[in-house]
Amino acid sequence: MNKKIALITSGGDAPGMNAAIRAVTLQAEKHHYQVLGFIGGYNGLIDNHFIDLNCHRVDDIIRKGGTILKSARCKEMLNPSGPNQVVDTLNVNNIDALIVIGGDGSFKGCQAISAIWQGNIIGIPGTIDNDINGTDQTIGFWTAVETALDSIDKIRDTANAFERIFIVEVMGRNCGFLAVESAIGSGAEHIVCKEIIEDEVQFIDHLLVNINKAIKNHRTDSYIIVMAENSLSFSAHELSKKIERYTGVDSKAAILGYIQRGGSPVASDRVLATQLGVAAVDAVKENKTDIMVGMLNNSLNEIALSATSYSNTYNQAIIRRLNKLNFNLG
Repeated sequence: MNKKIALITSGGDAPGMNAAIRAVTLQAEKHHYQVLGFIGGYNGLIDNHFIDLNCHRVDDIIRKGGTILKSARCKEMLNPSGPNQVVDTLNVNNIDALIVIGGDGSFKGCQAISAIWQGNIIGIPGTIDNDINGTDQTIGFWTAVETALDSIDKIRDTANAFERIFIVEVMGRNCGFLAVESAIGSGAEHIVCKEIIEDEVQFIDHLLVNINKAIKNHRTDSYIIVMAENSLSFSAHELSKKIERYTGVDSKAAILGYIQRGGSPVASDRVLATQLGVAAVDAVKENKTDIMVGMLNNSLNEIALSATSYSNTYNQAIIRRLNKLNFNLG
């Protein structure tokens, strides 16, 4: 039976989304399925704005960042009318399955659609934050880590030259994985992320004492702190001023921001995106629905979309990750 698949990229863009689009399209063609790529995430589904995807359209996109299908937040999906409009579009186009490449918010949209539509719905985790349960990594995560490393290495040069303290804030929304891997990979002296903070005041006091001790003992010419966004009740700039007042050493904050979302995906993201794109189409072929395909312990994994939200188990995973090291970052 020939099937028709609707495909969107939703939420924040992540390097490797194009690789996933390519994989879905090529695997669908293998099964003689048609793929309609809706433009701008759920907005494209509401507006019935799509393009036909085929091998020629996805040729050479595996190496490109961003997404050829564009992406956007969709406020309409927060209202009851939004999912109903999506279902109208799916029915008008005789869609059999919907594949959504995105993160937690995108998967919540999937669940709202599933409640009123009988087609197959499959999620593919695409977000630099790595904050999706049921997969060890999300598409775009390792590219974002590499981008952060490149920036931190450059900041380290300046920090060494001026013997400064730098706080480098990375993205991650409410998850500290990007900060942890970036800090470990760059040789940072300290990590700040909410998963390892039990008491903010005590944590900051401990941080200040450690920095001061390192400076007095001349352990390093510079001191780099990698900080996850939203990890403290105040900003990275405010933290730099607190450190400067306490230590007397010039301290600066650098916010990496959206630079982490762009760029050509690294090999691991291209491979992961390809594996998950193929798995998503195969799940449609097997008539599965309301699941996300991920990679867990180096094996393909399927998990209910309702179970993909970031949970406290991630806090424990980050703590275990740090405890496995032979040294303490802070």
